[in-house]
Amino acid sequence: MLLRIGDRLTDETGEWEVIGRPYTTNSGRDVHTRVQRVGDEAVTEMRMWAAHERISVKRVEESKP
Repeated sequence: MLLRIGDRLTDETGEWEVIGRPYTTNSGRDVHTRVQRVGDEAVTEMRMWAAHERISVKRVEESKP
């Protein structure tokens, strides 16, 4: 559960940004989160992974004033 809102991930369908707080089901075995396609805010999906799966995530750091 290291995903955070604003993280970006890439898969075979393109680049996605996490827009919803990730949560687990099935006693912590499955992770769900809402994502939107980068550059096209109209395309949103719910994604699910097994908690043990590794996904490639790019963290976008916030700039500090």
